[in-house]
Amino acid sequence: MLKNFYDREQELQQLMSSAQYARNRHSTMTVLTGRRRIGKTSLGQMLLKDNEGVYLFVGRKSETLLCEEFEAAIRGVIPDFPTGQRRFSDMFHSLLMATRTKTLTVFIDEFQDFEYVNPSAFSDIQNLWDSYHHETHINLVLSGSVYTMMNKIFRDAKEPLFGRADSNIQLKPFSTTVIKEMLYDVKPGYCNEDLLALYTYTGGIPKYMQLLLEHGCTDKDSIIHYITRENSLFIEEGRYMLIQEFGKHYETYFTILSLLASGELTQANIQARMGGTQNIGGFLKRLEEDYDLIAKKRPIRAKPASQSVRYEIKDIFLKFWFRYMEKYRSLIEIGNYEQLRKIVNDDYTTFSGLILERWFRAKCQESQQYVEIGGWWLPDQKMEIDIVTVDTDGHVTAHEVKRLQSRYNPRKLQEKCDVMQAKIFKGHDISLSCLSIDDM
Repeated sequence: MLKNFYDREQELQQLMSSAQYARNRHSTMTVLTGRRRIGKTSLGQMLLKDNEGVYLFVGRKSETLLCEEFEAAIRGVIPDFPTGQRRFSDMFHSLLMATRTKTLTVFIDEFQDFEYVNPSAFSDIQNLWDSYHHETHINLVLSGSVYTMMNKIFRDAKEPLFGRADSNIQLKPFSTTVIKEMLYDVKPGYCNEDLLALYTYTGGIPKYMQLLLEHGCTDKDSIIHYITRENSLFIEEGRYMLIQEFGKHYETYFTILSLLASGELTQANIQARMGGTQNIGGFLKRLEEDYDLIAKKRPIRAKPASQSVRYEIKDIFLKFWFRYMEKYRSLIEIGNYEQLRKIVNDDYTTFSGLILERWFRAKCQESQQYVEIGGWWLPDQKMEIDIVTVDTDGHVTAHEVKRLQSRYNPRKLQEKCDVMQAKIFKGHDISLSCLSIDDM
């Protein structure tokens, strides 16, 4: 049986420390970010279990209606809180005044959506915060899932709330250790193929894992059937996540991400597949820097100016979604979920093999044993090493990732290592390693 709460101890402790600071000193502001379904709201609920406070959700509605909802929630902890306020600025002022003598945690979810309610709310909050936060006791947590908007609100020097946050927390997918813990709690006798399937289709996103595991989907076949059925949350999830981020240019971004998910990893190849007439460099730059959706990869120890660049979708679930849900949208539109399921199932060995490499990369990072982790390849030759690690003692290991240990060929890996050693690791001995599904 799944527990109510997994992981996030460090983030919860940081928020609890902020609450203690607000109690002993003065108001403090924390910005909490992370993609949809990552567990921001659950973290807020855990915080409010042990700290008197209120949860406020910014819905896209009139400011008057929103204030009515907020008033009702706030009066649950401050019975004499003023009513009939029609502007959030007035309500926030009242909250600050109420906490001159009372400590309160205020968790505002989807904070960036004030842009659709009343954009002046950001400057109103800034003015009030600057005037009163040193004499009040609010532990203010501002949570948002639209990366570009939250980034703009708090990190753009031209915006009113720039520099006002005392701390920032960005929630990441669950670690490999927590993923195994969750699967074990539901299926103690799981096999590593079950673990790989769960990771392949969720990428460690808490809500997706919870949904699958609570419905008894603990192996490849049941997971694939659940996510490809009619009305599945997974069918439209990528679209819901990204339309708001991209706005009117979403089609170009969707095309680029679909090609990346299908295995086109270089700008030249993606551009050629798109007809070769449109320069996509600006789109790739924004996907990497503004939206934080893709990562630029170079061979380990390559110079920053090296042209041997590949791109990768950072979010494993989105890699899956663009590879199947977006690519085969025509099947979804005519309700042919059986054919969609067959395509996903037939491609499982290939796709999960790619994700297996991501699993081991994540494990290497989590181990804290290495100072360098990367891949190595020669762009003009069929020569590539999946993972290369350099530990704290300077020892180099080349790892070949194979689903099955029996497919590992140490002689071929040694040949590639000899070339890599001559180019970038002269004077270093390089150990060989095979990482297979048995090593998860």
